[in-house]
Amino acid sequence: MGADAPLSVEQYLATSFPDLDKEYRDGELVERSLPDYLHSKTQGLLVAFFVVLRKMLPLFPVTELRMKIRPNLILIPDVAVFHPTEPQVRFPDTPPFVAIEILSPDDKLNDVREKLETYRTWGVPHVWLVDPHSRRTYTCDAGLMEVASLRIPELNIELTPADAFN
Repeated sequence: MGADAPLSVEQYLATSFPDLDKEYRDGELVERSLPDYLHSKTQGLLVAFFVVLRKMLPLFPVTELRMKIRPNLILIPDVAVFHPTEPQVRFPDTPPFVAIEILSPDDKLNDVREKLETYRTWGVPHVWLVDPHSRRTYTCDAGLMEVASLRIPELNIELTPADAFN
């Protein structure tokens, strides 16, 4: 394969990367922002929050899972939560119930917004952005909206800043 030849989705899915996993867009590998301590800590707290809820609800939280948004687009949310069933495939091609992106210092807001909108149009019911540096949380419905807490009303779940950042 020449240097300019695009990578097939099959080749991408069979590839592991020595550093941070990459996303796949139309034959091209896309670098992801390097997480820092606050990003990683927040990611762990978010997963722990949903793991605790698994005792009462059929929730299946995962981190950094490759998801087939469409045949030539594979994105990797920082945290995803499946409900009411656990995925039965290695690389899910159906939307999770929640997709969460956590900001890193070198993230470009336009790129993050585009990714959040992609999740939303794919059919993810709850798309969230969490900024551990400013300790702010956002939902993505018809654009980004800062919120005091993240809610899943149909399951009576509320994630507060204390849950995400402490």
